Amino acid sequence: MSKGLILVFSAASGAGKSTIISELKKRRSNMIHSISATTRAPRGSEKNGVDYFFYSVEKFKELIDKGEFVEWALVHNNYYGTPRTFIDQQVEAGNIVVLDIDVQGKAQLDKIYPDAQGIFIEPPTWEELEKRLRSRGTDTDEAIAVRLANARKEQDYARFEGKYDFFVVNDNLDETVQKIDKIIEIVLR
Repeated sequence: MSKGLILVFSAASGAGKSTIISELKKRRSNMIHSISATTRAPRGSEKNGVDYFFYSVEKFKELIDKGEFVEWALVHNNYYGTPRTFIDQQVEAGNIVVLDIDVQGKAQLDKIYPDAQGIFIEPPTWEELEKRLRSRGTDTDEAIAVRLANARKEQDYARFEGKYDFFVVNDNLDETVQKIDKIIEIVLR
Protein backbone atom coordinates (compact mmCIF):
# COMPACT_ATOMS: atom_id res chain seq x y z
CA MET A 1 0.00 0.00 0.00
CA SER A 2 1.34 3.43 -0.87
CA LYS A 3 1.75 6.08 1.76
CA GLY A 4 -0.87 8.75 2.12
CA LEU A 5 -0.78 12.47 1.71
CA ILE A 6 -0.87 15.43 4.07
CA LEU A 7 -3.04 18.22 2.68
CA VAL A 8 -3.05 21.53 4.56
CA PHE A 9 -5.87 24.03 4.14
CA SER A 10 -5.35 27.55 5.43
CA ALA A 11 -7.59 30.57 5.08
CA ALA A 12 -8.89 33.58 6.86
CA SER A 13 -11.66 32.80 9.31
CA GLY A 14 -14.87 32.89 7.27
CA ALA A 15 -13.31 32.05 3.89
CA GLY A 16 -15.14 28.71 3.82
CA LYS A 17 -12.41 26.14 4.36
CA SER A 18 -14.44 23.99 6.78
CA THR A 19 -17.34 23.78 4.32
CA ILE A 20 -14.96 22.97 1.46
CA ILE A 21 -13.27 20.22 3.46
CA SER A 22 -16.66 18.77 4.39
CA GLU A 23 -17.68 18.61 0.71
CA LEU A 24 -14.37 17.04 -0.32
CA LYS A 25 -14.71 14.33 2.32
CA LYS A 26 -18.05 13.32 0.77
CA ARG A 27 -16.19 12.64 -2.50
CA ARG A 28 -13.18 10.80 -1.09
CA SER A 29 -13.57 7.92 1.35
CA ASN A 30 -9.85 7.95 2.19
CA MET A 31 -9.86 11.61 3.22
CA ILE A 32 -9.50 11.93 6.99
CA HIS A 33 -9.82 15.27 8.75
CA SER A 34 -7.20 15.73 11.43
CA ILE A 35 -8.86 16.87 14.61
CA SER A 36 -7.19 19.91 16.13
CA ALA A 37 -6.91 20.74 19.79
CA THR A 38 -7.90 24.14 21.16
CA THR A 39 -8.41 26.10 24.35
CA ARG A 40 -11.38 28.05 23.00
CA ALA A 41 -14.88 27.18 24.14
CA PRO A 42 -17.05 24.95 21.93
CA ARG A 43 -19.37 26.78 19.52
CA GLY A 44 -22.95 25.66 18.96
CA SER A 45 -23.15 21.88 18.67
CA GLU A 46 -19.38 21.23 18.50
CA LYS A 47 -18.34 18.06 20.31
CA ASN A 48 -15.09 17.19 22.04
CA GLY A 49 -13.15 14.56 20.10
CA VAL A 50 -15.27 15.09 16.98
CA ASP A 51 -14.88 18.75 16.01
CA TYR A 52 -11.93 19.60 18.28
CA PHE A 53 -10.20 18.32 21.35
CA PHE A 54 -11.10 21.02 23.88
CA TYR A 55 -8.47 21.55 26.58
CA SER A 56 -7.84 23.99 29.38
CA VAL A 57 -4.88 26.32 28.86
CA GLU A 58 -2.96 24.39 31.53
CA LYS A 59 -3.54 20.99 29.85
CA PHE A 60 -2.64 22.41 26.42
CA LYS A 61 0.65 23.81 27.74
CA GLU A 62 1.42 20.44 29.35
CA LEU A 63 0.96 18.72 25.95
CA ILE A 64 3.22 21.33 24.31
CA ASP A 65 5.93 20.58 26.86
CA LYS A 66 5.63 16.85 26.09
CA GLY A 67 6.13 17.53 22.36
CA GLU A 68 2.78 16.02 21.43
CA PHE A 69 1.84 18.61 18.78
CA VAL A 70 3.12 18.82 15.21
CA GLU A 71 2.31 22.50 15.38
CA TRP A 72 0.64 24.85 17.75
CA ALA A 73 -0.06 28.56 17.94
CA LEU A 74 -1.79 31.23 19.93
CA VAL A 75 -4.48 32.61 17.59
CA HIS A 76 -7.21 35.09 18.50
CA ASN A 77 -6.23 34.67 22.18
CA ASN A 78 -6.69 30.88 22.12
CA TYR A 79 -4.24 28.01 21.64
CA TYR A 80 -4.67 25.65 18.68
CA GLY A 81 -2.57 22.59 17.84
CA THR A 82 -2.35 19.39 15.82
CA PRO A 83 -1.65 16.05 17.53
CA ARG A 84 1.22 14.20 15.74
CA THR A 85 0.37 10.53 16.39
CA PHE A 86 -2.92 10.68 14.50
CA ILE A 87 -1.28 12.12 11.37
CA ASP A 88 1.50 9.53 11.31
CA GLN A 89 -0.93 6.63 11.64
CA GLN A 90 -3.24 7.87 8.89
CA VAL A 91 -0.46 8.62 6.38
CA GLU A 92 1.03 5.19 6.97
CA ALA A 93 -2.41 3.67 6.28
CA GLY A 94 -2.50 5.42 2.89
CA ASN A 95 -5.09 8.06 3.74
CA ILE A 96 -5.25 11.72 2.77
CA VAL A 97 -4.93 13.60 6.04
CA VAL A 98 -6.52 17.02 5.86
CA LEU A 99 -5.41 19.72 8.26
CA ASP A 100 -7.27 22.98 8.75
CA ILE A 101 -4.57 25.21 10.25
CA ASP A 102 -3.38 28.79 10.02
CA VAL A 103 -0.23 30.03 8.27
CA GLN A 104 1.82 29.91 11.47
CA GLY A 105 0.85 26.28 11.96
CA LYS A 106 1.72 25.42 8.36
CA ALA A 107 5.19 26.91 8.83
CA GLN A 108 5.73 24.71 11.91
CA LEU A 109 4.29 21.63 10.20
CA ASP A 110 6.62 22.08 7.21
CA LYS A 111 9.60 21.49 9.50
CA ILE A 112 8.32 17.99 10.32
CA TYR A 113 6.44 17.21 7.09
CA PRO A 114 8.21 19.12 4.27
CA ASP A 115 6.20 17.26 1.60
CA ALA A 116 2.82 18.42 2.97
CA GLN A 117 0.80 20.13 0.23
CA GLY A 118 -0.62 23.56 1.09
CA ILE A 119 -3.84 25.06 -0.28
CA PHE A 120 -4.71 28.61 0.71
CA ILE A 121 -8.41 29.49 0.36
CA GLU A 122 -9.07 33.15 -0.40
CA PRO A 123 -12.35 35.05 -0.09
CA PRO A 124 -13.67 36.67 -3.28
CA THR A 125 -13.44 40.13 -1.65
CA TRP A 126 -12.71 41.59 1.77
CA GLU A 127 -16.28 42.88 1.90
CA GLU A 128 -17.61 39.37 1.33
CA LEU A 129 -15.36 38.02 4.08
CA GLU A 130 -16.72 40.57 6.55
CA LYS A 131 -20.28 39.70 5.50
CA ARG A 132 -19.61 35.99 6.10
CA LEU A 133 -18.12 36.65 9.54
CA ARG A 134 -21.06 38.81 10.56
CA SER A 135 -23.62 36.30 9.29
CA ARG A 136 -22.26 33.67 11.70
CA GLY A 137 -23.54 35.69 14.63
CA THR A 138 -20.85 34.22 16.91
CA ASP A 139 -18.35 37.10 17.19
CA THR A 140 -18.41 40.62 18.58
CA ASP A 141 -17.61 43.61 16.38
CA GLU A 142 -14.21 43.76 18.06
CA ALA A 143 -13.51 40.09 17.33
CA ILE A 144 -14.54 40.55 13.70
CA ALA A 145 -12.18 43.52 13.37
CA VAL A 146 -9.33 41.40 14.74
CA ARG A 147 -10.17 38.53 12.37
CA LEU A 148 -10.26 40.87 9.35
CA ALA A 149 -6.91 42.46 10.25
CA ASN A 150 -5.39 39.01 10.77
CA ALA A 151 -6.86 37.81 7.47
CA ARG A 152 -4.90 40.37 5.48
CA LYS A 153 -1.68 39.47 7.30
CA GLU A 154 -2.26 35.73 6.80
CA GLN A 155 -2.93 36.12 3.10
CA ASP A 156 0.20 38.24 2.62
CA TYR A 157 2.27 35.72 4.55
CA ALA A 158 0.89 32.78 2.55
CA ARG A 159 1.61 34.51 -0.76
CA PHE A 160 5.07 35.88 -0.04
CA GLU A 161 6.65 33.80 2.74
CA GLY A 162 4.65 30.61 3.30
CA LYS A 163 5.03 27.30 1.49
CA TYR A 164 1.66 27.08 -0.24
CA ASP A 165 1.39 25.14 -3.46
CA PHE A 166 -2.07 26.33 -4.51
CA PHE A 167 -4.29 29.41 -4.04
CA VAL A 168 -8.03 29.06 -4.66
CA VAL A 169 -10.65 31.82 -4.45
CA ASN A 170 -13.86 30.56 -2.85
CA ASP A 171 -16.50 32.54 -4.70
CA ASN A 172 -18.71 29.55 -5.61
CA LEU A 173 -18.65 26.50 -3.34
CA ASP A 174 -19.32 23.84 -6.01
CA GLU A 175 -16.70 25.25 -8.39
CA THR A 176 -14.18 25.65 -5.58
CA VAL A 177 -14.65 22.03 -4.48
CA GLN A 178 -14.25 20.83 -8.07
CA LYS A 179 -11.03 22.83 -8.49
CA ILE A 180 -9.56 21.43 -5.30
CA ASP A 181 -10.63 17.89 -6.16
CA LYS A 182 -8.69 18.24 -9.45
CA ILE A 183 -5.68 19.57 -7.52
CA ILE A 184 -5.77 16.47 -5.29
CA GLU A 185 -5.83 14.22 -8.36
CA ILE A 186 -2.74 15.97 -9.73
CA VAL A 187 -0.87 15.73 -6.42
CA LEU A 188 -1.67 12.02 -6.02
CA ARG A 189 -0.16 11.12 -9.43
